[in-house]
Amino acid sequence: MEQENKIIEIDTRLGRRSIDSSRIIYFPKGLVGFETEQRFVLLQIRADAPLLVLQSVTTPQLGLLVTEPKCFLEDYQPHVTEAEMSTLGLAKLDEAAILVTVSIPQGAPEKATLSLTGPIIINHLTCIGLQVPQNDISGPARVNLYTASQTSQEEPEEADTSQQPS
Repeated sequence: MEQENKIIEIDTRLGRRSIDSSRIIYFPKGLVGFETEQRFVLLQIRADAPLLVLQSVTTPQLGLLVTEPKCFLEDYQPHVTEAEMSTLGLAKLDEAAILVTVSIPQGAPEKATLSLTGPIIINHLTCIGLQVPQNDISGPARVNLYTASQTSQEEPEEADTSQQPS
């Protein structure tokens, strides 16, 4: 039986928004620290920005700044167990959206960091999400967003440098 999509109004950290109910993502276990919050929606801040808000549908004050880590760290690959893949209804991890939270200290945007220890995995087809704590993370737990952004935009070593300005 197909669920009827309808437009609902919710209050968010970005103001009142109209959202399509089919865009609501169900988190059966909630999020770390917010286990009772299970219904969220992804909101764009700006069309050209890689940052999104993972907004609670029921609690206007609860909106987490998130981004796709691959925009900044192309080698980032979280560990997801078979049980978690089953809960998400996924056969392969590349079928899902992988998001990480972003922290921006007030008044210090240059110190913004990506948290790699609790990625959020979302199956867009089923609208089911899980936060998957990384207990055995190799590498840093947090990465400076500015540094990661600069690293991801660097030219490959084999790049032709003959056209650099003099």
